[in-house]
Order: sequence, then C-alpha cells, then structure tokens
Amino acid sequence: MQSSESRLNPPGRRLSARRPGILRLLSALGLTGALSACNTVVLNPVGDVARQQGDLVIVATVLMLLIVVPVMAAIVFFAWRYRSSNTTATYKPDWDHSTQLELLIWAAPLLIIICLGAVTWVSTHLLDPYRTIGRIDENTQVAKDVKPLEVEVVALDWKWLFIYPEQGIATVNELVVPSGRPLNFRITASSVMNSFYVPDMAGQIYAMPGMETRLHAVMNKNVQTIGFSANYSGAGFSHMRFATRSVSDADFAKWTASVKAGGDKAAGTLDRAGYLQLEKPSEKVPVIHYASVEPKLYDAIVDMCVEPGKMCNSEMMAIDKRGGLGKEGIRNVAMLSYDKDGREANAQANANPDAAVRRELAWVRALCAQMPGAVRDGSVAAPTDLRTLSGAGIEAPKSIGLTLGGDETPRKSAPNSTISRN
Repeated sequence: MQSSESRLNPPGRRLSARRPGILRLLSALGLTGALSACNTVVLNPVGDVARQQGDLVIVATVLMLLIVVPVMAAIVFFAWRYRSSNTTATYKPDWDHSTQLELLIWAAPLLIIICLGAVTWVSTHLLDPYRTIGRIDENTQVAKDVKPLEVEVVALDWKWLFIYPEQGIATVNELVVPSGRPLNFRITASSVMNSFYVPDMAGQIYAMPGMETRLHAVMNKNVQTIGFSANYSGAGFSHMRFATRSVSDADFAKWTASVKAGGDKAAGTLDRAGYLQLEKPSEKVPVIHYASVEPKLYDAIVDMCVEPGKMCNSEMMAIDKRGGLGKEGIRNVAMLSYDKDGREANAQANANPDAAVRRELAWVRALCAQMPGAVRDGSVAAPTDLRTLSGAGIEAPKSIGLTLGGDETPRKSAPNSTISRN
C-alpha cells in the first residue's frame, strides 16, 4: 500500500511542479548571456566629450539610486513586516503623522536633487555642443595655436554629405577625422529634421533645414566606428548610417590626397547641379568621393537657395527687416517657394530674365547690400533713390534715409503718415 504522502505527491507531480522554476532560471540565464554581448560604447567611448557625457550618466544614476534603492527596500520591508499573518506588528489605525518621517522623506530627496542639479548645471555648460573644447583628454589641454578641423554636415534623404572646406573635398556616407585634433561640425539638413550621432565621439545633435547647428568634439584614439541618424525621417531612415574613422594626422593627409586623386569611389566635382541630383531621395547609397567642391555650397544649402534664380533666406529676411519691397518685389515673392516639385517654373522664368526682371532683381541685391546706385555683380545699375523700394502704405524703413530728389536731408514724416506710390 502507498502512504498518504506518496498518494498526495507522486514523483511525476513533483517533477512537473519543478519544471516551470527550472525554465524560468534557464530563461534568466539566457537573457543574461544576451545582455553580456551588448555594446557599451555610450559608457566607454573613444572621444573625450562622449566619455564626459557617459560619466555624467553614471554619476546621475548613482545619485538617483541613493534614494531609489532605499525606497524599494522599504517597500519590501513594510510589505513583509505588516503582513496579515504577523500578529506581533504594532497596529495603529489612528496614526497619521510623524515629524521624523516627514524630515526623512523630504530632506533626503531634496539633498539628492541639489547635488544632481549642481552636477547637471556645471556639466551642461562645459559640454555645450556649441562651446569649443578646452582639452583633448583629462591630461592634455588644447594648444592655443591648434586650428580645429571644420566639417560641414548635410543630412539628405537618406544619406549623409560631409564637406571638408579646408581640404576642398566632400564625401557621402563616410566620415574620416584625425585623432587628437579638435573637430568643429557645422550641421544642417536638406528637407526634414534628422539627428547626427556618432556615439564614440559625442552626443547627438539635430540637423534641421534652413538652420545650422554646431558640435565641437574630439576623437582620442584611432578607431573604426559607426554614425547614424537618431531621428526618424522616412522610409530610408534605417539605412542612414555612415562609416566613421579616426586616424593619425599622416593617414588623414594620405586619405585626403586619395580622395583628390580619384578612384573607384570618385564622382568628380560637387557643384550646385550635382548637389541637386544628390539630394533626391535614395536608399543604401554607397560611399562617394568628390575631389573638389564648389565654394560656398554649404552656405547656399543652409540659405536654401542652391537652385538658380532662387532667393536666399538671408535676402528675404533682410528685405522683411527693411519693411518690404512693395511693387518691385512681386516677382521675388514667387522665388521664395521651397516646394521641391513646384518651383521648377519659377526657376525657369528667372533663368533668362529680361531687362525688366533684371532691374527688379538688381534692386533686391542693392537693398540687401545697402549699396544705393551699385550692384555687386555690375549687371545693371540699381536705383539711386531708395524711395522707389517702398510700397504703398508701408512706413519708411528706419535703416534707410529716404531723400527727396537730390536733397540729402531725410524726409520727415508725420507720426502716422506712410509713403505712397503712384
């Protein structure tokens, strides 16, 4: 006969009861192994700026754990201490206040917040991406005569363009920088917002069309790593990755020379026409090298006027600041459109302007440059009397002295008077 214990707990049932616990243990061990293969580049980067940012994350986490861990432990302690089966616990249904507990509950987090705020305040200013770096690493300060390497970055759909103005070259989806030298990145985008991020170098910084952001950083070792966009920007976003290499000064000079010499990745000169083709959406673009770059191309990209005949944002803002152009600016308003598909007609209309259009455009250029009677390119004489640049019902621009005929004395208007045009 079987005992009552063996009938209640047969061997098979004991094994089945143990099996879920064993499976949970194996699952936990599997997850631990998977986590051990994670890339900890954010906490162990190559660049000094990124390393300081990683240290800030660790310090902030430790400070927060000083309050989080005791609170979590207290939750477990109180749940166990005052469980329903513990009849020895003190029962005080009318208790509602303790000065000692109030001091502990409020003072401890307040001290943590003060320490965390002080660390964050100092680090935020020291690690400001617009601030030039003062050191190469914790033991090496930047020499006063060292010139940072400037790199102009353009986020395209869906690829990255890097222009090296000092070297006169450009690349697509490849960033090569010398290690141990300060880096100055000027960043913009062609269409939608992206985010420029090289975890080994520094934190991410946004790239936005019509605007320029800055990033100062340094790479402290020779390394091959990866950069990417950390902001979703459409269908080809997952392929917006670029190879990043930090090399010695000698190897950087050799790489620059190889880009200028051409090769299997060469694409000639990057001019405005070539850029307009390059900025069209494309995915999985291989590395491209440009042996030369048209001067001021990056400035035109930021100013959103790469297309021929397109008015630049800076010109438009200068006109607005001076009160507008009135009747003479009607044609220029058509050039302000930034619709990539709908502005073709405007560009064609201004590609071969007639005498009247040239006169209007000359007035625009003269006003932006504050050069009465002259135009920078000498194509046509601008009006000497800037009154003609004022529209009906628009007050006289304060920055321009409006004159009457040959008299150089500025016109004095009544408080509510405006300038009219016939």
